[in-house]
Amino acid sequence: MRIAMIGTGYVGLVSGTCFSEFGHEVICVDKNTDKIDALHNGQIPIFEPGLEALVEKNVKAGRLSFSTDLRNAVAQSEAVFIGVGTPSRRGGGQADLTFVFEAAKEIAEAIDGYTVVVNKSTVPVGTGKQVQAILAEHCAADMFDVVSNPEFLREGAAIEDFMRPDRVVVGTTSEKAQKVMEAIYRPLSLIQTPLLFTSLESSELTKYAGNAFLAAKITFINEMADLCEQVGADVHDVAKGIGLDGRIGRKFLHAGPGFGGSCFPKDTRALYQTSLENDAPLQIVKSVIEINEKRKLQMAEKVISACGGSVDGKKIAVLGLTFKPNTDDMRESPSLDILPALSKAGAHIHAYDPEGRKEAEELLSDVVFYDNSYDTLENADAVVIITEWNEFRALDFTRIKSLMKSPILVDLRNIYEPEEMASLGIQYSCVGRPHATQKA
Repeated sequence: MRIAMIGTGYVGLVSGTCFSEFGHEVICVDKNTDKIDALHNGQIPIFEPGLEALVEKNVKAGRLSFSTDLRNAVAQSEAVFIGVGTPSRRGGGQADLTFVFEAAKEIAEAIDGYTVVVNKSTVPVGTGKQVQAILAEHCAADMFDVVSNPEFLREGAAIEDFMRPDRVVVGTTSEKAQKVMEAIYRPLSLIQTPLLFTSLESSELTKYAGNAFLAAKITFINEMADLCEQVGADVHDVAKGIGLDGRIGRKFLHAGPGFGGSCFPKDTRALYQTSLENDAPLQIVKSVIEINEKRKLQMAEKVISACGGSVDGKKIAVLGLTFKPNTDDMRESPSLDILPALSKAGAHIHAYDPEGRKEAEELLSDVVFYDNSYDTLENADAVVIITEWNEFRALDFTRIKSLMKSPILVDLRNIYEPEEMASLGIQYSCVGRPHATQKA
């Protein structure tokens, strides 16, 4: 199958590369000539484990290529995927579909024979019909079909998610388009991946509903963590106790500083806006959004409290800045709210992240950046773990105590055990767990 992928951002590049790994011939298209030139030189614009090697492999095999020539790529493809960005509009929660509609217009002008046009970008309900209308202005009805095929990729595990997905959702009422999509995803039949065919609208809403539900699980366990701290319960035990219920499940029940990233914040806002526009306001989703925003600032207060009620003039070392490990993505990371709040309270912030420094330097002011954990900790009054990178899971606390002014650790990801920290003489603060008595 010959496939064109419009957009070489996170979704487009990962999806296009994985389709080529399936054996399809894929052209990834982008207007950004610098990005395409970099890809031609083997430079990957995002950090995603395993992606660089997979790109190199499929380029060498001749199945994956990159171009700025959309017209040529579309003309020679049987399926064209739109994988461009849909950021939130400023001043509101609506998804900005400018790039989607621009891509649809250019595709319409380039189609040369029957083509399946697939929305891979995350788009609100009704977008597929709007793309159909744009195509119909330039093409005969029998020249195209529009399909919704939302992505369900976790940053840091995107290749595995694409190659071994829980399900593939396809929105179309066209038998001809369904056969094309079945052919594209045929390699997954070997592992019996469920391929769900539904309407455009149901497919579009499935993506938002899934992300909103996961965001609600995170928000729920974070609120339970607050209650656990007040009553002396352990949120780890509570999460395990409810997660063992098959109706609930264990995943996304990890208390922390709130969710971030490119999907959950943007998609919950867009879903809530859609619900308002259709006179069916989703109050649960509204609460999830509001609670998550407040939580990030609550974590700054937790740090201040752990430091005796004031961080004015104190050096605070921060480990982890990205919204999750195994990515360089800083979009809506809790650190973007926590660090400015601490700076405003008078703290001097020194920070380290294994992959996020380049982007963080553009987003965070008044922060001193380091290249490793231990240099960051030197002469610090407290250390805060915001992102649970693996390298932070086995820190040398004997060395840490010798480096820091005072051994205060605020663990916003609950990596360590309170009892262990107490035995090491660390003043330990975590999320939703009882604090053990510190030993001398």
